[in-house]
Amino acid sequence: MSQLEDIVGRLEQIDEELADLAIDRLKTSVVDNDADAAAEEKRITKARRAVEKAAGILAGMPGDD
Repeated sequence: MSQLEDIVGRLEQIDEELADLAIDRLKTSVVDNDADAAAEEKRITKARRAVEKAAGILAGMPGDD
């Protein structure tokens, strides 16, 4: 496995962790009517998309320019 493939794998793991965290914050925002949790979920989701895009770019996936 190349160093680049290793980085892509780590980014994919971070993507999954961020997705889980976003779901948790979304549940908190709904159950507790917590506006701070809702705002945090949006930031986490935005970061997750950026990580997902970075992994795709490094993996050479088309359409990620």
